[in-house]
Amino acid sequence: MSFDIAIEKRRGDVQVSCRIEGADGITVLFGPSGVGKTSVLDMVAGLLSPDTGHVRVGGETLFDAATGEDVPPERRRAGYVFQDARLFPHLTVRANLLYGAGNDLLQLDALAERFGIAHLLDRWPRSLSGGEARRVAIGRALLARPRFLLLDEPLSSLDRARREEVMLVIERLRDESGLPILIVTHDHAEAERLGDQIVEL
Repeated sequence: MSFDIAIEKRRGDVQVSCRIEGADGITVLFGPSGVGKTSVLDMVAGLLSPDTGHVRVGGETLFDAATGEDVPPERRRAGYVFQDARLFPHLTVRANLLYGAGNDLLQLDALAERFGIAHLLDRWPRSLSGGEARRVAIGRALLARPRFLLLDEPLSSLDRARREEVMLVIERLRDESGLPILIVTHDHAEAERLGDQIVEL
């Protein structure tokens, strides 16, 4: 499983262009704010259509401008973790995770232990720290059995201790899940530590 992406999209005054080939493990999209990193994630997820190019994951074509193929977002099976955790505020942590797990309690319990969030299951999202909320959001995305993961600035706005917690979860995902992971960051140290491949925009 790997990414094969060649896309272009004009967004206002910005021409977003990205090429990723044969990337296993974690691919990091690195660059300053405003260059289109999140737009690339949105195009891979199917939330935004490229003007030209293609998106393939594990050999399966999700988008191809030349042929008109454009798989709907819900059929792409992307695990997308946005910059803000976007947990459902009216659901407990357990219910948020079950939303991804489809009521698979065994899988939920195993993941909660692995991610160090078992003690949070009866809490409400508003009571979580930034790092806790990110770990829950990543866990929910993973429990939905995605084919690949998209993480948009998963470490932003976290203090050093919380950043390390989330970084360890991401490294564990890289080492254990076998999923292709595409991460956006503007932090060079994060990119160097996490990335098996770094693509600069």
